[in-house]
Amino acid sequence: MSENKDQKFVYDFTEGNKDLKDLLGGKGANLAEMTNLGLPVPPGFTITTEACKVYLDSGDEPVELRDEVTAHLDALEKTMGKKLGQADNPLLVSVRSGAKFSMPGMMDTVLNIGLSDKSVEGLAKQAGDERFAWDSYRRLIQMFGKTVLGVDGELFEEALDEAKAAKKVTVDTDLDAGDLKKLVKHFKKIVKAEAGRDFPQDPREQMDLAIKAVFDSWNGERAKLYRRQERIPHDLGTAVNVCSMVFGNLGPDSGTGVAFTRDPASGHQGVYGDYLQNAQGEDVVAGIRNTVPLADLESIDKKSYDQLMQIMETLENHYKDLCDIEFTIERGQLWMLQTRVGKRTAGAAFRIATQLVDQGLIDEAEALQRVNGAQLAQLMFPRFDEKAEVQQVGRGIAASPGAAVGKAVFDSYTAVKWSRSGEKVILIRRETNPDDLDGMIAAEGILTSRGGKTSHAAVVARGMGKTCVCGAEELEVDTKRRRMTVPGGHVVEEGDVVSIDGSTGKVYLGEVPVVPSPVVEYFEGRMHAGADDADELVQAVHRIMAYADRVRRLRVRANADNAEDASRARRFGAQGIGLCRTEHMFLGDRRQYVERLILADTDAERDEALKALLPLQKDDFVELFEAMDGLPVTVRLLDPPLHEFLPDITELSVRVALAEARKEPHENELRLLQAVHRLHEQNPMLGLRGVRLGLVIPGLFTMQVRAIAEAAAQRIEAKGDPRAEIMIPLVGTVQELELVRDEAEQVIAEVQAQTGVELKLALGTMIELPRAAVTAGQIAECAEFFSFGTNDLTQTVWGFSRDDVEASFFTAYLEKGIFGVSPFETIDKDGVGALVRSAVESGRATRPDIKLGVCGEHGGDPESVHFFHEVGLDYVSCSPFRIPVARLEAGRAAAQSSGSDSR
Repeated sequence: MSENKDQKFVYDFTEGNKDLKDLLGGKGANLAEMTNLGLPVPPGFTITTEACKVYLDSGDEPVELRDEVTAHLDALEKTMGKKLGQADNPLLVSVRSGAKFSMPGMMDTVLNIGLSDKSVEGLAKQAGDERFAWDSYRRLIQMFGKTVLGVDGELFEEALDEAKAAKKVTVDTDLDAGDLKKLVKHFKKIVKAEAGRDFPQDPREQMDLAIKAVFDSWNGERAKLYRRQERIPHDLGTAVNVCSMVFGNLGPDSGTGVAFTRDPASGHQGVYGDYLQNAQGEDVVAGIRNTVPLADLESIDKKSYDQLMQIMETLENHYKDLCDIEFTIERGQLWMLQTRVGKRTAGAAFRIATQLVDQGLIDEAEALQRVNGAQLAQLMFPRFDEKAEVQQVGRGIAASPGAAVGKAVFDSYTAVKWSRSGEKVILIRRETNPDDLDGMIAAEGILTSRGGKTSHAAVVARGMGKTCVCGAEELEVDTKRRRMTVPGGHVVEEGDVVSIDGSTGKVYLGEVPVVPSPVVEYFEGRMHAGADDADELVQAVHRIMAYADRVRRLRVRANADNAEDASRARRFGAQGIGLCRTEHMFLGDRRQYVERLILADTDAERDEALKALLPLQKDDFVELFEAMDGLPVTVRLLDPPLHEFLPDITELSVRVALAEARKEPHENELRLLQAVHRLHEQNPMLGLRGVRLGLVIPGLFTMQVRAIAEAAAQRIEAKGDPRAEIMIPLVGTVQELELVRDEAEQVIAEVQAQTGVELKLALGTMIELPRAAVTAGQIAECAEFFSFGTNDLTQTVWGFSRDDVEASFFTAYLEKGIFGVSPFETIDKDGVGALVRSAVESGRATRPDIKLGVCGEHGGDPESVHFFHEVGLDYVSCSPFRIPVARLEAGRAAAQSSGSDSR
């Protein structure tokens, strides 16, 4: 039942337009638009998405729908001069789905509605082709039986194969009218046996049942899965298009095809598409016969070709974009069956956007909206040559895009050693941990048999722009024996060459040729957009990026921990460092100094350990400030639990046990083992870390602050312009921040007195705990800036342990629709986002000039960048490789906001 009796549920193609996609779906709106343009569209009508919503909500169609459909069917019959399914000259219609967003193949379509035992004879006489008529009837029963009545489609396919086998032919077109009559009889028996009813002979019943089937297909499993994948809302519903049939299989003067107004692969202008004589559209898709290039239509049917070219130009100029067109020629008459803004490759998207600007069809602001960050990221990663012969041995999660080739190595030490000797390597592990960082940096790519998109390997690899495939469970990784066993029993030994594709998750044996990305060369300054060797794609990217930079409000910083990363980030357009993780400076050879700090029994031993770390930290900061001279550098004081700097408890226990058995000295290992036990926590993420470390371990934070201050002073003395910002992590209450700030200010004053250099070091905090977000107004009294650590904030808001949940139940949550996307990939606007918004408002209410940014993984996620623009942050910070993506999306967010304001 519908609530509004005046609501209109059916629109003739002459009544709608392209702006009514919410109501008429994409297909219906565009059919109406082409009709309005005077293009040859078969007459028909569209049942609205609102009717579908009523049906899905109540289980029945709106009571008004049948009468509206009857009225529009009567009008259609009058226009066509024949009745639906009449015996002598039948009107046939198609019933097609058509949602607001294109969902190709995900919902149902039924062709040739109106054929019956009587009307098939009339169609044969009308067409002068008995075989055509019976083949059309066969297709209807097969499609209707599967789609509407739920009959297993394989039963029809098996019957068709049996018919071809009996005739000793291999393709459907070799079956004659007599064969097809027998097949129709067989098909009707299948329907009776499987559906428990006869195939309906009443054409109106056929149409009504088909309409309901299309409605039902909105909630089919494949449609729901597709919507989850594409993040399409589940409450939109689908429209239903009832269109008079036109036939391309009526002889050599008929045919069907698909056309593009530009090449969807490259964006180049020209004649692109396929055509198939004497065929219906489904024949093109099924590949029953080979198509010919669309350009060949000119010699086949010059009149239709010229008309099609004119229509294609009309549609592109009207839609101001690449159009994808489906058409049929029925005995020399061209009919337009569908048009839509065509899907395209990432490269084509950038090229087409700038081409349309040059043609005066769109402006720069619109061009910016025609591309997105995901497309730019795709263009930046190297990729394998699709033409190469490959041997695929596995597939995992596509964690970080790109194409990487190298020799298999199974530990970080070997990766570094081989890399330094000039070898390209792929680091293969069951899973990675912080100890593998050196090896990950040295490797061309990372492959793990465990983990997901937010595992350590995935997060770090994305941060470095490193190709990564995670969770390839079918690969058995044996790090002790330095080998990997692939399905089929083949063993990959250390040194064997493997190739991994981080865009697809595929793993290959041997070397697959790689095609480099000119876009990265452009961003790194190795190719100038105006250079002779700069291709059209680089020029297009340059133009759109330049406009994005002009209009964006959000500044873009980098997450970088060393001068090399900082320099690369600057080349990529970073406007500072939003997160320098000082814990990464304590790995490798410096781990011994942290061990001394942890094992210190006296104040003197602790001070000695800190004293040894001070100059190392200072030198790191000097290099970092030099690389980012004149730009802000936010340094986060030590955040992770100290046990992460100690050896693994199992490994250490074995070493101690072996030493005791052999009666070898092991005092240091024993002290380390005792320290590991002492520092062990059930949930380290919520334990002794962040600001708590600085308050519990005297001198730790003050040492780091002193290193920052002395490095800044040294750079100023060298005529540099350091702009350091000190960030205290994991603050939950303003009292914690006040204590650390007091100590920090005292140290800074001491350095100023010692050096005679005036220092302006901002002090702020990360907002990564719900309590910090809720009490942001209080914390702002003591903080000059906030940086939202959305990784930990997501964990603490949801109660998730990121290292565990993806492997255990995230897949189920995504399949059940609880998540549209992982909250670690895209900001959870309703939960985490609400806290961010609240903290922004409270912080600015207390301190209007407070600087606000984000430094979690979300800082480089396209959709999240739009949210951060909306809530009023000053900057986003992300890994160096994602900086161009963040710049582009910040520009798109500003342009969209400006467009909304102007409206």
